[in-house]
Amino acid sequence: MPVVKVDGIEVTVENGVNMIQAAALAGVDIPHFCYHQDLSIAGNCRMCLVDVEAGGRGPDIACNMQARDGLEIRTDSDNVSKMRESVMEFLLKNHPLDCPVCDQSGECTLQDHYSDHGNNGSRLADIKNHAPKRQTLSEKIILDAERCIACSRCVRFGDEITNTGDLRLFERTDHTEIGLFPGEALDHGYQGNLIDICPVGALTSREFRFQKRVWYLRETPSICTGCATGCNIVVEHQSGEVFRFKPRRNPTVNSSWMCDEGRETWNRSNDASRILMAKVEGSRTDFA
Repeated sequence: MPVVKVDGIEVTVENGVNMIQAAALAGVDIPHFCYHQDLSIAGNCRMCLVDVEAGGRGPDIACNMQARDGLEIRTDSDNVSKMRESVMEFLLKNHPLDCPVCDQSGECTLQDHYSDHGNNGSRLADIKNHAPKRQTLSEKIILDAERCIACSRCVRFGDEITNTGDLRLFERTDHTEIGLFPGEALDHGYQGNLIDICPVGALTSREFRFQKRVWYLRETPSICTGCATGCNIVVEHQSGEVFRFKPRRNPTVNSSWMCDEGRETWNRSNDASRILMAKVEGSRTDFA
């Protein structure tokens, strides 16, 4: 088993672990956008750049860096801070100032990383590029192409999880946009996961859109009762009212995903006709 060092902290990891995962074992969080533990490595956002002190080249991206014996990386150097600031400035160059009205606000990775690794302002003197806003991608999803940072998570989800290959990145450089092939439709039964894995407000739920600011919601771990699979979920609620179900990662049951049919069973929790009392041997027992 490889022994690596992250910011001077020595950790022993399993073979095949990358340095984002190794750093997490050492209690160090490496920011990232395109990396997702249940998808292939794309390495296109560059947010996880770190300095390599021993055992490799440096700087390098941690998501595509396999842990190997003797590898030492540094995530807290001045050089790493400057790289992260530069990446944030690059990603925000054409990003719209939508935060006050964006439905992703409060759970946006771009907001979080800017707060921690940005705050450097913009040097853009030209007019920002504009892309189509509020497009109906499907009956479940609204696409705001201006907010997309081209992380390609949704593309890889379609290629690797649903095997539908429906979403693609079109054009090049800062004109890159996410979209469907002409004549194609997004109609598989796992669309909610595309919304979950989008790190910004590019893909939002038509059902949940503008229903509730997420910082008001409480999270309770639970199990989906839509079928016998028993997907692990998080119930998001406020004042006794349920607003949505989201998948809770369990590698042995549902990985990081859940189907749309199970996701939509949240409505039953608020149904006025829902049975809240049980009759046992002639008496009523309240278990609401």
